[in-house]
Amino acid sequence: MKDLKKITEIEDLRRIAERKVPRMFYDYVDSGSWTETTYRNNETDFDRIKLRQRVLVDMDNRSLATQMLGESVKMPVAIAPTGFTGMMWADGEIKAAQAAEKFGVPFSLSTMSICSIEDVAENTNAPFWFQLYVMRDKDFMTNLIRRAKAANCSALILTADLQVLGQRHKDIKNGLSAPPKPTLANMLNLVTKPEWCMNMLGTKRHTFGNIVGHAKNVEDLSSLSAWTAEQFDPRLSWDDVARIKDEWGGKLIIKGIMEPEDAILAARSGADALVVSNHGGRQLDGALSSISALSDIVQAVHAENSDIEVWLDSGIRSGQDVLKAISLGAKGTMIGRAFLYGLGAYGEDGVRRALELIYKECDISMAFCGHTDINTVTDNILVKGTYENLKTTYL
Repeated sequence: MKDLKKITEIEDLRRIAERKVPRMFYDYVDSGSWTETTYRNNETDFDRIKLRQRVLVDMDNRSLATQMLGESVKMPVAIAPTGFTGMMWADGEIKAAQAAEKFGVPFSLSTMSICSIEDVAENTNAPFWFQLYVMRDKDFMTNLIRRAKAANCSALILTADLQVLGQRHKDIKNGLSAPPKPTLANMLNLVTKPEWCMNMLGTKRHTFGNIVGHAKNVEDLSSLSAWTAEQFDPRLSWDDVARIKDEWGGKLIIKGIMEPEDAILAARSGADALVVSNHGGRQLDGALSSISALSDIVQAVHAENSDIEVWLDSGIRSGQDVLKAISLGAKGTMIGRAFLYGLGAYGEDGVRRALELIYKECDISMAFCGHTDINTVTDNILVKGTYENLKTTYL
């Protein structure tokens, strides 16, 4: 285990990952769609929210422990499902899942992962969550759900905001595709990433493990590109949610909710949790930041008298961001880029360090705000006027 005590913030991990990871894969993680306005606002809108410092409060015996979907977690943070994770570091999904398990937070595996459902299940002990992209091939979808059940996944995450793919300029310029294009620029860039190359030579996992060998007529990388280009289903609707929930039969999370009307429909669908998320600013550029959409969605769910849990992702880079989301009504949060930076920098040790940093900052900031239990935190820790009108910036 590496001694990473001098890594003091997520930004440190980002800078190291940028040096170590091939340009096309780093840019895939660290980019948004079109002008990247929403991607940037996801972070900067957190900064606008200010905390109230309280003093002479007994700060002993603090706890960030809580529950997400009835599962005990060390802090209200889960690792979000992200595609191409195994291209940030060899066997990346396995490494991240192992780090999450040891730390005590949930791990989510993407349909578009490099390591397969079975790979992760064979290398971990704790149940993990599986994220489902809805494809046109219904037999493949049914088989994916069956595989997730067989792997003892404890929840299914339905991503609702990828019926069509947002344009990310960097991916086009870098020639990122499935499989990636071996352009001269990409090959020259690989020469400058010796550690990454050596790690990749030591694993057999270089493709989308959930798809290749499982989807019809997709037996290798050469046939993968055409399949993925035509498979994302733009017809996905709330009727499909009911069918998927019935087929899954377990706990269901709907990810990609940004409006109160959709939050109400999610609650009525029977989902157990919803994630306020704009896909990290990677889909609809010009959309609200996730944190600015949170309060209205929480209020809508409460008005519906629903017990659906509201979580948030997109933009979280620190423990203070987690604390602010919880104070505005989120039951939990999910991190994507924050753990990916750690993974790209130092593999499993980097993910562990990312979780440690977020935990420590959330814990200490909570204490400064006069609380010792994350479950008692409300918006009374926030400075009035810094969070009620987050949306006014966009009007």
